[in-house]
Amino acid sequence: MPAILRAEGIDKTYVSGLVFRKRHQVLRNVSLKIEEGRTLGLMGPSGCGKTTLGMILAGLLNPSAGRILYHEKDIRNLKGEELRAYRRGVQMVFQDPEGSLNPRKSIERSIHEVLRLLKTPEKEWRSRTLEALEGVGLSEELLCRYPSQISGGQGQRVALSRVLLLNPRVLILDEPTSALDISVQAQILGLLKDLQRERGLSYLLISHQPEVVRFMSHETAIL
Repeated sequence: MPAILRAEGIDKTYVSGLVFRKRHQVLRNVSLKIEEGRTLGLMGPSGCGKTTLGMILAGLLNPSAGRILYHEKDIRNLKGEELRAYRRGVQMVFQDPEGSLNPRKSIERSIHEVLRLLKTPEKEWRSRTLEALEGVGLSEELLCRYPSQISGGQGQRVALSRVLLLNPRVLILDEPTSALDISVQAQILGLLKDLQRERGLSYLLISHQPEVVRFMSHETAIL
């Protein structure tokens, strides 16, 4: 099975202090691959660098050493349309959906922000917004609400709807259900499986819950 996203020999070291420099190595020589249409579960103790690795794969952090390959091309060498394709193609979904939603903006305005960035004609915003909500099992009535007025499960679905507007190929899922009730967790995991089947998505699922990883993943890696 071809890898759509690959990490090779990744190190990440943080340096602090102005006079007495302190080095803290979070990742050392980490390699993994995410295959098309499949889920790789990533587990490990708290503080071992799971989220850091996810952010490096998504291009949100630079590694201290090693490289990230998207469709077997080093992302450091991507330019123009290839770079834009990577930035849209690999997206990260965080544990706290409220962190990705502006508390002062309604759900409708938050979705419209993405459509504006995509340069979608304004006359299409309404239909695209309703389509985005429907795709994650939400109703139109949520559009006028604010993040504080919806549940955690609804917030995670809204966050997913915004990401899916970019038509990604890979989702980095950082503990996407750990802050939710058990029944809501099951609904979100079922939705993620449906989206993977319908869209051919690839997932890196970061979790400390073995039962979630077993349910979702085709392969498992441990840091």
